[in-house]
Amino acid sequence: MVESGGSGRPRPGSEESAEHHVTPAPPAASEDTASEETTAEVDGTSAERQAGPAKETAYETARQDRQDREGQEEQEERGTERAGTDRQATEPAATEPAGEPGTPPGSTPDPTAGRTPDDHDLHPDRPHAHTTPALGETPTPAKGRRPPRPPESRGGLLMGRPFGVPVYVAPSWFLVAALITWVFGGQLDRVLPELGAARYLVALFFAVAFYASVLVHELAHTIAALRFKLPVRRIQLQFFGGVSEIEKEAETPGREFVLAFVGPLLSLVLAGVFHLAMQTVEPGTVPGVLLAGLMVSNLIVAIFNLLPGLPLDGGRMLRAVVWKITGKPMTGTVAAAWVGRALAVSVLIGLPLLTQSGALGSQAEDSVGMDTVLDALLAAILAAIIWTGAGNSLRMARLREHLPELRARKLTRRAVPVETNTPLSEALRRANDAGARALVVVDAHGEPLSLVREAAIVGVPEHRRPWVAVSGLAQDLTEGMRVSAELAGEDLLDALRATPATEYLVVEETGEIYGVLSAADVERAFVKAMARPS
Repeated sequence: MVESGGSGRPRPGSEESAEHHVTPAPPAASEDTASEETTAEVDGTSAERQAGPAKETAYETARQDRQDREGQEEQEERGTERAGTDRQATEPAATEPAGEPGTPPGSTPDPTAGRTPDDHDLHPDRPHAHTTPALGETPTPAKGRRPPRPPESRGGLLMGRPFGVPVYVAPSWFLVAALITWVFGGQLDRVLPELGAARYLVALFFAVAFYASVLVHELAHTIAALRFKLPVRRIQLQFFGGVSEIEKEAETPGREFVLAFVGPLLSLVLAGVFHLAMQTVEPGTVPGVLLAGLMVSNLIVAIFNLLPGLPLDGGRMLRAVVWKITGKPMTGTVAAAWVGRALAVSVLIGLPLLTQSGALGSQAEDSVGMDTVLDALLAAILAAIIWTGAGNSLRMARLREHLPELRARKLTRRAVPVETNTPLSEALRRANDAGARALVVVDAHGEPLSLVREAAIVGVPEHRRPWVAVSGLAQDLTEGMRVSAELAGEDLLDALRATPATEYLVVEETGEIYGVLSAADVERAFVKAMARPS
């Protein structure tokens, strides 16, 4: 159970002796007997303790889930144990000794007695000595080896890092470039028929130059974000434009407005530059046609992005205005998102109608057949992009609104310290007695060394837990795996994102252990935050 707000600090006197003895069960004579042995309590306590009221342990639920999946493997393991029992008559080393030298009469035998010693028994003080992985358990990585980081999604072909921000070209860009080359090449055939097949080379150059203009548009957003000390993850050129992935929101509505407006503003400036350049060349030449096309395309990009609906720049400007008036950024997001959805519906219906009416420059009688289908498909794609972007903006705003509720101190599990050679069953017993859900491996001075992975605990069958040391299931602590108990919201997420792991050690400002933070708990808190209405 998670103790919300409870102290996860280890109790100073909770370190008991690792020599926790249990009465060994008799040899497995039947299937029922073997089944009773493998369903013993997690902490390895005696039968008298099991007869009392059932006590739910911290790992009981996880054990029940895995027990169903390991049914067949457990049967094979029990069959191996029964076969070993039949060989006890011919293997003196496997028989139960009458007693150890120095052991008082009537005392409980050591749980390691009665079986052939393995490497862990011969070297109990070795920090990472561990038994053979049981029933498909993943071998523990060697000491000092950090777990592999999940592959980062780059989003396409890396083109460069202007201002330190990576620029990627998505695979969808090549499809759009081919489409632009085909469409613009057909227009060049009517304007400059003497070009012949070379018109497609000119059209390809136009497609590249157009997306270079889009990159300049996105770089304007990036420079403004860096000016406001907002981190930019990457710029991606993709289907129908580009995206600047800014990891944090602007702190004020004024900065939000400026951050959104600089992109369309620079597109308007580029359109003016290309218009001035047109005055220096002949209208009917290749340079004249290219400059005219770039002027018109940048003008369209600027006007389209100024439309007041998310996820367009105009929608962010509308959000900033409503935020300024109401004082609530969430209210601005909701207003701009719903305007964006209305805009998506308008594009879906209005763009084909405008094409059919000839308002976009073509004759109505020419806009039939394949052209009509292409216009409808283009309108549907644009509407889907705008609608989806508006919905994503709403979800992200809701998440950011609930981010302050994600606090390391609130989500941390209480933990107990155990030494490296402590058997897993004994460590779980201590955790259950303390009401804890995590284990921290410490040295003789109480300094934390590693964290016992919950997934590894679930992977060890109960009858093997007295023979497995906690150090064999632990992940070495790195500096990034120590987080402050005071972290919350985006600061907490940034700390976890910097060092991906399954568990983190949470410490007080004094360096004292507070508990263990599970990445799964943070993910569940995310889901709850997204499901909760604003």
